[in-house]
Amino acid sequence: MTQKMMIKKNIIALAVIAFFYSCKETPKEEVPQNQSYITVSDAQFNTMKMELSSPVERNFDVAVSCSGRIDVPPQNKAKVTALANGFVKNTKLLVGDKVTKGQALLSIQSTEIVDIQKEYLDVAEQISFLKSEYDRQKTLYNEKITSQKNYLKAESEYRSAMGRYQSLQQKLYIFNISPSNVQKGKIVSAITIFAPISGVVSVMNAVNGMAVSPTDVLLEIVNNNDLHIEMSVFEKDILKIKEEQTIKFTVPEASKDVFTGYVHLIGKSVEGEDRSINVHGHLDDATKQKLFSGMFVQANILVDSQKGFSIPKDAVFLENGKNYVLVLKSHQKGVYSFDKAFVEKGSSNEDFIEIKLNDIVTNKTSILTKGVFDIIN
Repeated sequence: MTQKMMIKKNIIALAVIAFFYSCKETPKEEVPQNQSYITVSDAQFNTMKMELSSPVERNFDVAVSCSGRIDVPPQNKAKVTALANGFVKNTKLLVGDKVTKGQALLSIQSTEIVDIQKEYLDVAEQISFLKSEYDRQKTLYNEKITSQKNYLKAESEYRSAMGRYQSLQQKLYIFNISPSNVQKGKIVSAITIFAPISGVVSVMNAVNGMAVSPTDVLLEIVNNNDLHIEMSVFEKDILKIKEEQTIKFTVPEASKDVFTGYVHLIGKSVEGEDRSINVHGHLDDATKQKLFSGMFVQANILVDSQKGFSIPKDAVFLENGKNYVLVLKSHQKGVYSFDKAFVEKGSSNEDFIEIKLNDIVTNKTSILTKGVFDIIN
């Protein structure tokens, strides 16, 4: 065998050996599992004023959630109408103006008012003659001088005129016109509309010169002295509601403040497609001063209380639709190490939230309760 052939044979052998080892499976390196640790140095912990604490047992309110609105009793609301066809002659009121009962609100110019006064005056002038004729026919009939027919005719005409007279007189009273002045020939072409209650103008539809009819609402007045809360409670919850129970509610569109009231009346019938019952709540004077009729509210009626382990609300954060807290794993060499731990939420109040204890989160666990959002974002 020549030297050249020996070299070629060795090269082939080395190639086979290299191919054999390349075909063998290379063992994979073991990748450590992600422990989701978050670390914070002592300096960061102190600078951010972070705090640690363990779950504390507290009393939590058991509440029935519902919605409602701020309202006033029917006698504290008034819609002012035109009373007659005509035109608005004079008004200076604006929404928010305070008015007192009996105060002049606006005036209405109306030919209809003039016609009613003229008709009243005509009937009033006929009354004396018809009364005299009725008395005369009655005397003659009693003396059997005239027929019953003439007597009944005189009586009918007199009573019919008296009915019209009294009807027109009541209309004049409604229009705030004195019947005695009309009988003296003092006919007016405009009427003044007065405030039926004291309160604040909440709606103003009238402007000078506007044509109006008796069905038109010119303005609305609301007296907020007796503000209360009207809530709709579902049928499934109504048996939990009792008088004097505390109500805590917010006005989402206006404030984050939590207001307080108490249950005063509970409805006795289920109404509407949502099968709810009306619950009426009272408010204290200080709360009334901050609210307005018509405001929408979200309310909780406190029906019971229960104990539970709690932490501050700011200690819980949401991630992928689940609630977590940061649990202290260790504090070594100037470094705090935290691990994310899933928790199930329970009841809550303004500052604290109940959590269900588990294998990781116990009542002895140290949890980051202040500064959480500074390090998870």
